[in-house]
Amino acid sequence: MAPTAPNVYQSVFAPGLFSGQVVVVTGGGSGIGRCTAHELARLGAQVVLVGRKPEKLQVVADEITADGGAVSWFACDIRSEDAVVVLVQQVLAAHGRIDGLVNNAGGQFMSPLESISAKGWEAVLHTNLTGGFLVARECYRQWMAPNGGSIVNIVADMWGSMPGMGHSGAARAGMVSFTETAALEWACSGVRVNAVAPGYIASSGMDNYPPAAAHTLRAMPQTVPLGRFGNEAEVSAAIVFLLSPAASFISGSTLRVDGARPQVRLGWPLRVPDAATQQRAAVKPYGGFHRAQVPRVFAASAEQASSASKDSE
Repeated sequence: MAPTAPNVYQSVFAPGLFSGQVVVVTGGGSGIGRCTAHELARLGAQVVLVGRKPEKLQVVADEITADGGAVSWFACDIRSEDAVVVLVQQVLAAHGRIDGLVNNAGGQFMSPLESISAKGWEAVLHTNLTGGFLVARECYRQWMAPNGGSIVNIVADMWGSMPGMGHSGAARAGMVSFTETAALEWACSGVRVNAVAPGYIASSGMDNYPPAAAHTLRAMPQTVPLGRFGNEAEVSAAIVFLLSPAASFISGSTLRVDGARPQVRLGWPLRVPDAATQQRAAVKPYGGFHRAQVPRVFAASAEQASSASKDSE
């Protein structure tokens, strides 16, 4: 039974599901990575946070420790092959095994294709594609090849392209292809490789976009058939499922968490459910993460709406 106390992660998965296992989460200092690390720790995993900024990793590690979980962290620029080799060596020296990898680290910036420099293009591909490949490869080489394991790569809703972020779309599509190839090549070692593709998810990453993008971000839910943003806990649940024994015959798959956004078609009327319909059991937002934080861009909007409502009274 899931815990009921408000100050613990409300996971739908069985307590102790990952007891005795070590799971590496890259990009664990914020957003989806932070949420996933919390859920895995709640389920008994020894979580290893990886990121470039030690101060962010320490904050999340302190949160997990305060909640009673087991956690460690290692700072690493996953774009560096040498650094990734050392990272995996350090994790194995500290914990003796790597049962799972959540390849979540990534990042991009908004720009039309004609304005992206070669340096900017390469930076996004190195972070979202090359870095993920390097971490997965080293986890496989140094531990999973003789011992098995599970890898979940985090991609994005790039079906139908990603106008305004073409570099990210290209990298994410490449990661889907890598996922499928690795699933085939590494199956003989008992390694499963899958991907999760988040759609429009309200997470701290949205606060990295310029202020000019705020209006666009706030309007995005109206382009989603389910009529809302997803949240970090809904993505984490998909990741945890693919890492779990329940997914033991799933490999080479990409699980979309996007409210059917890629199915929107020109000529078909988009009927977004009203607020009451969104509360029905099948589509009601799953708010499992007890430490979830509303992105500033939406918090500001809510405050403005509240202020306007009071002014009109």
